Amino acid sequence: MAQVATHCPYCALQCAMTLDTGSDTAAAQGFPEVGGREFPVNRGGMCRKGWTSAELLADPSRLTAPLLRGPDGAFQEVSWDVALDRMAAEFLGARERYGRDGVGVFGGGSLTNEKAYQLGKFARVALGTSRIDYNGRFCMSSAAAAANRSLGLDRGLPFPVTDLDDAHTVLLLGTNPAETMPPFVQHLDHAKRHGGLVVVDPRRTATARMTEDGGGLHLQPTPGSDLVLLLGLAHVVLQEGLADRDYLARRTRGLESFAPTVSAWWPERVEQVTGVPAERIRRAARLLARRRRGTYVLTGRGVEQHVDGTDTATAAINLALLLGLPGVEGSGWGTLTGQGNGQGGREHGQKADQLPGYRMITDPAARKHVAGVWGVDPEDLPGPGVPAVELLTTLGTEHGVRCLWVNGSNVVIGAPDSDAVVRGLQALDFLVVCDFFFSETAEFADLVLPVLQWAEEEGTMTNLEGRVLRRRRAVDPPPGARDELWIMAELAGRLGARGTFSPDPHVVFEELRRASAGGKADYSGIGWAALDAGEACYWPFPAEGSTGTPRVFLDRFAHPDGRAVLVPVRERAAGRAVDPSPQAHRREPLHRPGTLTLITGRYLEHYQSGNQTRRVRSLHEAKPESMMQIHPATAASLGIRDGAAVELTSARSRAVALALLSSDIRPDTVFLPFHYAGNQTANKLVSSAAVDPVSSMPEFKAGSVTVRAIDPEEMTR
Repeated sequence: MAQVATHCPYCALQCAMTLDTGSDTAAAQGFPEVGGREFPVNRGGMCRKGWTSAELLADPSRLTAPLLRGPDGAFQEVSWDVALDRMAAEFLGARERYGRDGVGVFGGGSLTNEKAYQLGKFARVALGTSRIDYNGRFCMSSAAAAANRSLGLDRGLPFPVTDLDDAHTVLLLGTNPAETMPPFVQHLDHAKRHGGLVVVDPRRTATARMTEDGGGLHLQPTPGSDLVLLLGLAHVVLQEGLADRDYLARRTRGLESFAPTVSAWWPERVEQVTGVPAERIRRAARLLARRRRGTYVLTGRGVEQHVDGTDTATAAINLALLLGLPGVEGSGWGTLTGQGNGQGGREHGQKADQLPGYRMITDPAARKHVAGVWGVDPEDLPGPGVPAVELLTTLGTEHGVRCLWVNGSNVVIGAPDSDAVVRGLQALDFLVVCDFFFSETAEFADLVLPVLQWAEEEGTMTNLEGRVLRRRRAVDPPPGARDELWIMAELAGRLGARGTFSPDPHVVFEELRRASAGGKADYSGIGWAALDAGEACYWPFPAEGSTGTPRVFLDRFAHPDGRAVLVPVRERAAGRAVDPSPQAHRREPLHRPGTLTLITGRYLEHYQSGNQTRRVRSLHEAKPESMMQIHPATAASLGIRDGAAVELTSARSRAVALALLSSDIRPDTVFLPFHYAGNQTANKLVSSAAVDPVSSMPEFKAGSVTVRAIDPEEMTR
């Protein structure tokens, strides 16, 4: 029997598994047999996506040859030499016509560390472009910006997941791990048994239901009002003398300027804005302060994917600091990373303003160090590029890129205002898409390149707790598929790029170690052999004098003075008016009359754009179509029956779904999953016009829509 130890390809929990290629079951089904593997984050368990992940390795719709669009608009299979020669020619031509920034690169949070690293290097050295960003901008950017300015360092969880096993109180803001990463929930059992789960979510999700029967407290605010709720919790902590004054004096700065910003948010006023009763706000604050050791504050996309997402995540950190939680073993603040390599993917050069090791591209010392590793002149490196929304909304325009290379992302489904994204893709001179299945984005490509799936490649990933892991090859890829590292190496040669571009992930990892040395995300002390041996390697892990850092901030925070910063934030509610009336908590969100607030999110069965999970039969059959969750009272007022076809319309576009009546959602709100294609694409409705001023995060979680029942035949229009 040939068993390979590896990790699940989906979320950032990176559950450990085995792939058995030699069992009778594997022989009968034509793909490896998946087995659970003991590992701290999942302890042998997985969600249904993990258990079915190997089915994709034998999917008949797999891409196995480069596809080049011909003059007639049809795709034809071509050789790799033809594909790469054409790609290089198009890139060189665009660079000559429009300048170096005429070519752009869009990456993904599922790429291995080696691919993310070399993609950033390829953009800046081989192409010379500043125009690179990735889909993590739509996931982790607000939490990352908040952590950097408050704590000086962005590591999703600054402690191992298993620290939560002993927690008695956990505040979960805008995250639904019971459906998005089910194995994580076991780490909340102790807090639930102690009545200490506080879940903030406009919906009564599977996670929120864990608070029932004495498990804790569910706060159900109006979508987009999380910042005000956090300001109110901080107000109670300060007013009632619940703050850890000794901790604040020793380990933080900024209390004097911070305190006045929460003084006006007494619970009754917060109730008017959020709809959360004042008594429950006080109860939640007291619950969090009952015993500091064993208390954690955790955030997710629900409070971060807003135009004030950075300030909201900052407010959560401020609350944790008031309580004395971060940097203390047995308590803390953290954010739950979503994508498989969402942590590592943003550390090593895919972001528009960063170089490997979480260095800023505007820092002369950082440029000098990285350029030295790459063998180029620091002056030849481009400056910062533009964030993902701007990169995508300017495609094909005078000031935008004219040739785009998309790697590990499906922007037609995942980006906001996806109709506008499609128009941008169509306006490009040339679009290249790397994927292992023909995605919705590939439909608009001029060239589609077939690449490897997770079980066909070698490399490393970094999970949500900052632990670097080995991804191992278990099966051979189809003969026509190629690794992205090989593609970059071949292209670099055709482009006459300086430096070296290796197709070998081990060689690239060794270079990544050198490039990251001395940076915030220092991997220089992490050895390939140590990862193969299963050693726990948490960054920062300098080569000298370190054995890794499972828990950051225990001695000092990452600012020069070693202190965390209480950053004052204020309720802006961009696009969301604040109603001061006493009846405000019973109102509809203050959009146009007759509209509802749209929340987008995930199903348990599907992942991201669904380009993978919609191909797994059992997952597709469980959730074959988009279902719009709506309150029965709201549905009745609109003449919508359970299971009826509905149309949602925003200022940008329309989408269709089937109605799912449920009292688990607020009457002023509807929920739509973002995994579906065509006219069921939720992100058609999401605006790209306004973004968070710090993180450039769009407003995914509080859009304005009208809803009506339609004839089922209109579902296909």
